[in-house]
Amino acid sequence: MFVRALGARRTAIPTTLLVTGLLGALLTAGCGHDDDPSVATPSTPPTSAAAPTSAAPASADSPTPAATASTPAVDREITVTIAKRRVNPPTGRVTVAKGQLVRITVTSDVADELHVHGYDLGARLPAGTPGSVQFRAEKTGLFEVETHETELVLFQLVVR
Repeated sequence: MFVRALGARRTAIPTTLLVTGLLGALLTAGCGHDDDPSVATPSTPPTSAAAPTSAAPASADSPTPAATASTPAVDREITVTIAKRRVNPPTGRVTVAKGQLVRITVTSDVADELHVHGYDLGARLPAGTPGSVQFRAEKTGLFEVETHETELVLFQLVVR
């Protein structure tokens, strides 16, 4: 409850300044680099070769890859390779169903950092060594998956 003295004026300037400052801080924060606590250490190379997935939209009823003893079952495995600043498969959209367990594995020919916007997940990408992030797709929407140093958009993740 707000109590004010008779004749006192209430002003919205402090609230406006607070909101403006907060929005400015959020907009200028952008993507963190090495100080981002969500950035994982490099992952070990997979024990079995995963088939590259297409950047074309996939239906929620696509088959689930078989899991090995060292890798947990995931609903969607997305594998990307970067060589000479070229993304393979070419940049596009990848669609997954809300609630699916997603693993993104990226191998780059130069050291970089993987980042999944909206989920604030990342992984270091040492040159020539795969880096992975794994997460449950609980947020719906369109999310860019990119590299930080080379600023390449790998694909747009669509969660429905």
